[in-house]
This record gives sequence, structure tokens and C-alpha cells, in this order.
Amino acid sequence: MTGATATTATGPAVPVTPRRGGRAAGAAWGAVGVLGELLITAGVLLLAFLAWQLWWTDVVGNREQASVVAGLEREEPPTTAPADGTGDEEGAAPAPAPVVAPPRYDEPPVDEEPAHATTFATLQVPRWAGEPERPVSQGTDRETVLDVLGIGHYEGTAMPGGVGNFAVAAHRTTYAKPFHRIEELGVGDPLVVRTDDTWYVYRVTSWDVVTPADVDVIAPVPGDPSAEPTERTITLTTCHPMYSARERYVVHGVLDHWAPVADGTPAELLPGA
Repeated sequence: MTGATATTATGPAVPVTPRRGGRAAGAAWGAVGVLGELLITAGVLLLAFLAWQLWWTDVVGNREQASVVAGLEREEPPTTAPADGTGDEEGAAPAPAPVVAPPRYDEPPVDEEPAHATTFATLQVPRWAGEPERPVSQGTDRETVLDVLGIGHYEGTAMPGGVGNFAVAAHRTTYAKPFHRIEELGVGDPLVVRTDDTWYVYRVTSWDVVTPADVDVIAPVPGDPSAEPTERTITLTTCHPMYSARERYVVHGVLDHWAPVADGTPAELLPGA
């Protein structure tokens, strides 16, 4: 028997050909459905990963870095009441005003290099209005420094205020992205480093884009590793372009002046600077 018959309203029964391949077509459509579900799931997981990488690591990183800065045991710069001694309209006591630290140009104090992952300084960049004070810690590996502590100091380079190159690195995206706004820096912009009891005010002199292999940028004399350093310089390095590690964005600066924290706060950090 090769087929069934059906009776029509206008004539004799005609053969009906069985549908072939229906089971195969159903299986194919089922496979397509499964593949679609897998693609949707993969898309959701990818979006979740991007949200974690680009947003949540910043939330956690900012919180943890703020906690590190708040936990530093260091001297606070002095403040004083306004000269006229007046309060507000309700007669409240006047708010304290910061004391401006006179700049010094003599030999600055220089600390010894600390143990790995030790936070020994902070960095503030007035050009980056709204950005918090960031901790600077020893080392540049991601696991123990850059991902969890913020800015890392290249081990073996100069310490703040020292002759040579105080070289640091930080993320430009993710993990609180301390150097996210590095391309905004221009010649003359101050970079203010603070240790427990000393301010070091550097000023930007140049910037460049190099390959990861160009390690001479963190040499004692940037670009000339065989030269003997005579200046007190600073170098900031981070990935370039944004969301890529193909190149490095590098900013160089030189020490302008220093001041003891006990003398006050650098004018560069005060309103109107």
C-alpha cells in the first residue's frame, strides 16, 4: 500500500500522498530554537559581564580606595578661622580656612621605598575637578595593587621628591579608573603628591603615546636610560586608546616645589587656584 484515498464532493476518491520529512523539519526547527535560546543567554551573560567590568568595578574600586585614603595615619594640614572672625547670619562660629603652605625650593625630604603593596602616598590633580584623592601604593601588578589599591609605583624608580623619575601607573577604565582623564592634562598643570608629612608639587612638561615595549619612559631620565638623572621628575602611564591595551599614554612632569604638611596646604589645591 503506497498511499491513502480521499473522497471529494465532486468525484471519485483520489490518492493522498503522505507528508515526508515532517519529523526532520521539526527537529531542525527545534535545533534552531535551542540555538536561539543559547544566543540570548550568551548575550545576557555578556551584558552582565560588561556591567560588572565597566560599572561595578568602579563602584567597588572608588569605595575601597576612599577607605584606604581615610585609613592613612598622617598629619593634617593646619587651618585657621577667617581673618574678620565673622560667622554666618545665625551667629554660628566661622568655618575654618586652610592655611596656604609657602612653597619651598630647597632639598626636599625623600622616603625609602616601602614593602610591596604598601600605600605610602596620594595623588591629587586639580585639573581633574571632582576626582577624589587617590592612594599610591608600591608595585604595579594588577592582583595586589592596580585592581585593588588604585595607583601603583614602579618598583625601583625614584620616590616622591627624589632625583630621578617617580613613575606610576593606573587603570584608565575599570577599577575606579584613576587615570581616566589623563588626556585632559596640559603643560604646566600641577600634579600634587602627598606623603605622611610632605607635599610635592610637580608640573606637567610633556605627554606622548608609546608602545608597551617602550619602557624607557620610566627610566631615571625618561627616554635615555644611560643618562645620569639630575632632575626630580614624575611619569604617569596608562593604557591607550580607551578600552584597549595596544599602546600607552604617558605624561611627564618635573618637581616645581615642595612643602611640609605642617605648614599648610599647597595653593594649587585651594579654591581659585
